[in-house]
Amino acid sequence: MSKEVPVANKIKTELHEILDVRQLTDSTFVLRFERKNLEFEAGQHVCVGPPNGIHTREYSIYSGTQEDYIDILVKEVENGLVSPSLKKLQKGGFVVVEEPVGYFTINKDHPKGQKYVFIASGTGVSPFHSFVKSHKELNYTLLHGVKYGSEAYDADIYEKSNYKLCTSREATGDYYGRVTDYLKEHKLGLDTHYYLCGNCNMIHDVYDILEQQGVSTDNIHAEVYF
Repeated sequence: MSKEVPVANKIKTELHEILDVRQLTDSTFVLRFERKNLEFEAGQHVCVGPPNGIHTREYSIYSGTQEDYIDILVKEVENGLVSPSLKKLQKGGFVVVEEPVGYFTINKDHPKGQKYVFIASGTGVSPFHSFVKSHKELNYTLLHGVKYGSEAYDADIYEKSNYKLCTSREATGDYYGRVTDYLKEHKLGLDTHYYLCGNCNMIHDVYDILEQQGVSTDNIHAEVYF
């Protein structure tokens, strides 16, 4: 969901004031801007870009539905068309924002107590952060695959027993290895709904693992970051 779109081709864009910029790592930060009257469901995304620019990028909303602002989690991409410009913005500045869209959401028809496994790589954790902040009674396990422990973005909002940090470059997480390795070693149930968000290679590999374990494709939901 990282396709960059010329602002001129978009409709219903507005300028939103930046309320805060919070640096998490050298390349990753949370950009908070005024919500105005935007309504969204946890899991949806917004197109955001710098003022006076010609491109926007899709970012999953990182904040909860009940908050009066919108957060997005941004990782600076070297030579990117949008993220380096966003990194230069400061509190009191403005961003261009389009109305939230997307279908990567929790099905309201699922029974109370439904089990969920959220599987993310890197900043693909964004929609799950919004899920957990928006739905306080979720029965979930979150598997977050990163290279280093420093990339456990705002992990303190999750119940420790529900969050598994999988670190592939150092043994500082809850599991030393990729999320795919964790899944091969831990079968998490056939009656569970699996939500996948991250790079396309991870998603393809996880799909294969879950299908081999007997999980129905109806129970697998994916959102791809490139």
